[in-house]
Amino acid sequence: MGVLSGVRVLEFEAIGPAPFGCMLLADMGADVLRVDRPVAPDDLGPKISGKHKNLTARGRRSITLDLKKREAAEAALGLMSKADIVIEGFRPGTMERLGIGPDQALARNPKLVYGRMTGWGQTGPLAQRAGHDLNYIALSGVLSGIGRAGESPVPPLNLVGDYGGGGMLLALGVVAALFHAQRGGVGQVVDAAMIEGAAQLGTTFWGLIASGNWREARGNNLLDGGTPWYDSYRTRDGHYMSVGAVEARFYAQLLDKLELAGANLPAQHDRAGWPILRARFAAAFAERTRDEWCRIFEGSDACVAPVLGFTEAASHPQHEARGSFVKFDGVVQPAPSPKFSATPSAIVRPAPRRGEGGRDALLDWGMDEAELTCLQASGIGFETQQ
Repeated sequence: MGVLSGVRVLEFEAIGPAPFGCMLLADMGADVLRVDRPVAPDDLGPKISGKHKNLTARGRRSITLDLKKREAAEAALGLMSKADIVIEGFRPGTMERLGIGPDQALARNPKLVYGRMTGWGQTGPLAQRAGHDLNYIALSGVLSGIGRAGESPVPPLNLVGDYGGGGMLLALGVVAALFHAQRGGVGQVVDAAMIEGAAQLGTTFWGLIASGNWREARGNNLLDGGTPWYDSYRTRDGHYMSVGAVEARFYAQLLDKLELAGANLPAQHDRAGWPILRARFAAAFAERTRDEWCRIFEGSDACVAPVLGFTEAASHPQHEARGSFVKFDGVVQPAPSPKFSATPSAIVRPAPRRGEGGRDALLDWGMDEAELTCLQASGIGFETQQ
């Protein structure tokens, strides 16, 4: 039983950040019921083939509902009246046009937390524009600092906008709003925008800019690969080692393990000498394989670690010791996180097919057979969990 056991979440099908946020809630024990379209859209998001491979959809049960039909609005509002949290990721105004916006939902359920996930936010001149992760982090300022000096910005996968600045922020927001509502407050709308979440992730850099310790030029600063002691280096076998020896005592251990401690090198913070340091570090790392460097740095505080591929990471001893990855439904994937000492999180079921487990979920939400019949008449589709 997770920390959110007993919390009911009604999720409307979307891509990217909203499903990721709902995955976090489901992993922590929330009962997440997803409202899917009757037919999968063929032009949204990356294509993931194979049963149950859409891992961010894990932990749910599903019903189907055609929200474009007029009778669907009443059915959706009926579900909202039984939910603690609603999550939707449509363009601003879509839910209102369907007749199931926050005003209608909160009128039925004053304690409801209505979570809204968008790229640009619910308001502003860009609110109605299409976009994706890269566009949102570009306008947040964060993308400008990611990449090599003199080169184009590098897309950091879709981790900064969709997931860190989107789904995680949304999950935090709705849980905080639920906490407020359950302590005597009222329900409310949570407007989570990836452009703002990404900006928040960059808060430290605004402080560095204000203090004169950040140059607005990629690859010229600490943390962006500008320093030779915060970067990655190619090894003899074509792999890479990451180096993060920021503090002087850790930097000293780095030089020692690279057998450069007695060399005539520029000082660590001598910016003019950084090209020399980088060249010496690169030459040193190129002399041995990644595994050889792992053995050399084992047990040290030089802040050096191998750059592992996705599939390699799961078998690293640190991850194995903590159970950081699990094999569930035949698929290796990150385990729920963070870890709770008294109410551990868990993956309870794989991503559902459309309508899979919906009937059982509705019964768990307190509906009887007569209500299920009415819901089916309104267009809701479901099947029993197998």
